[in-house]
Amino acid sequence: MSSLAERLKEGRKNKGLSQQALAKMADVHYTNLGKYERGEASPSAAILQRIAQALELSPDFLINGTLEDKAGASITDERLLQHFRKIERLPENKKAVLLEFLDSFVFKANVQQLA
Repeated sequence: MSSLAERLKEGRKNKGLSQQALAKMADVHYTNLGKYERGEASPSAAILQRIAQALELSPDFLINGTLEDKAGASITDERLLQHFRKIERLPENKKAVLLEFLDSFVFKANVQQLA
């Protein structure tokens, strides 16, 4: 999983921009941009918004990464993560059935814990 710093740097490089060019576009000092890219500081919400706009990315992506990054960070069981990735590619009607089953299974497990 990548960090905000890594996504900033990657986004800038993907646009073919130097730190100075991006800093000018986002109205932030280039030394601060360097600190953000090295993970030494975090931009304020307003600055992050300007950087995201200059990179044509969403602030949410810069902060959190992709949905897969989030899933990989929160699901530690690799086998379970692989199954969820496969389920995600299923047609919506099959996903709905699986989600209903999972909801029921989790509910039953919670009830059993309370008993």
